[in-house]
Amino acid sequence: MIRWILIAVLTVGIAGTAFWGYLEHQEKNAILIQAENTYQRSFHELTYNMDHLHDQIGTAIAMNSTERLSPQFVEIWRITSDALANVGQLPLGLLPFNKTEEFLSEIGDFTYHTAVRDLENSPLTDEESERLENLYKQSGDIKNELREVQHIALENNLRWMDVQLALANEDEQVDNTIIDGFKTVEKSVEEFAENNTGPAIIGTSTKEHQYKSLTGEEISEEEALNKSKEILSAEKEDELTIAETGEGSDIPMYSISYNTDKKRAYMDMSKQGGHPLTLLITRPINDAKVSLNAGAEKAKEYLNTNDLEDMSLFQSSEYNNIGVYSFLHNENDVRVYSDAVEVKVALDNGEIIGLTANNYFMNHTEREIPEPEISETEARNNVNPNVDIQEQFLAVIDNDMGEEVLAYEFLGVLDNDTYRIFINAMNGKEEKVERLGGTEINFAANF
Repeated sequence: MIRWILIAVLTVGIAGTAFWGYLEHQEKNAILIQAENTYQRSFHELTYNMDHLHDQIGTAIAMNSTERLSPQFVEIWRITSDALANVGQLPLGLLPFNKTEEFLSEIGDFTYHTAVRDLENSPLTDEESERLENLYKQSGDIKNELREVQHIALENNLRWMDVQLALANEDEQVDNTIIDGFKTVEKSVEEFAENNTGPAIIGTSTKEHQYKSLTGEEISEEEALNKSKEILSAEKEDELTIAETGEGSDIPMYSISYNTDKKRAYMDMSKQGGHPLTLLITRPINDAKVSLNAGAEKAKEYLNTNDLEDMSLFQSSEYNNIGVYSFLHNENDVRVYSDAVEVKVALDNGEIIGLTANNYFMNHTEREIPEPEISETEARNNVNPNVDIQEQFLAVIDNDMGEEVLAYEFLGVLDNDTYRIFINAMNGKEEKVERLGGTEINFAANF
């Protein structure tokens, strides 16, 4: 009898130890996953920071008014701060990366000190302008190298935890694609520093307010679930989870999630009227059978179905068999940027897999658009004379104060880069300058 009791006790002990070991293993895996997610997020945000930094420096070069340069330099300074923060989140403590950090810090220092000085009375010198152009080229080179590392990492499903282990293991020869890529970036920055013998100068949004365009009666949670089931093509209502936003949210909303083996989806829906505000569907995308133009028609039809009318296609692009479409509200041939909507369409079957309509429902209202007080010709005279203007429109945009203004919109080319330039139609002030993204480099062609 005692023997069987001992066997039972040992069995329970072994089972308990195994269960404890399992929990420890699960906790360790959770920590590793969290660290990996942090590294992945920081790296992809750093890559985006360098893309954005390159664009904003190019925008500064194309500007023609000192009044616009100061806030532009502040924006560049902000981006470099974000980039440095993301570098600090990566496991690069054992990898010399100080030259790149110095590069970003110098950009930040220069743009900050330039932004706070009176550029009207003390404009950029010829040397500073030339240095800004060199900075544009250098940031472009770094951007492309980071994008190449990003492509290889995604293509080969590389993990940042492996980078950390490789860096920590000094006794073994390190052979890691991500490490090699960052060493290339560091070497490039060092070469820039050696070639630059002059003084170091290295480095619009709407105000938040109440939603103006929500119409209809408040819907119940059950009504929200029924609408969500249709929008998300959910087979069963019990596969949907719904939560109502609490105090502190901009507006009362329902947040709906849908998760199956085949599809994951998330949507925010306004309580008033049941309008979809944001939508994101994640699923495998097969080979494209729907053209980019046909996808645009699907997107336009979807907008009309959801009471987003008089929307004009502004721009479209295709990425990984997904069509991405931006629409602007069109009011008597005037493009209203404040009411922008973005739609993503899966080009394998035409399904709507993404929507961002917050700007529309926040800003859309009946407007009395005034007549311009200056002519298009007068507005053209306030554009940098080196820009070759290709197209022009009338548009309503938000200025830096979050106020809507009527502007002439000019699309032009400078040194093989395309810019969108807005000149205030009432007083001729240069309101905004935006560099448009060029053709993506196909990094896969190099491997």
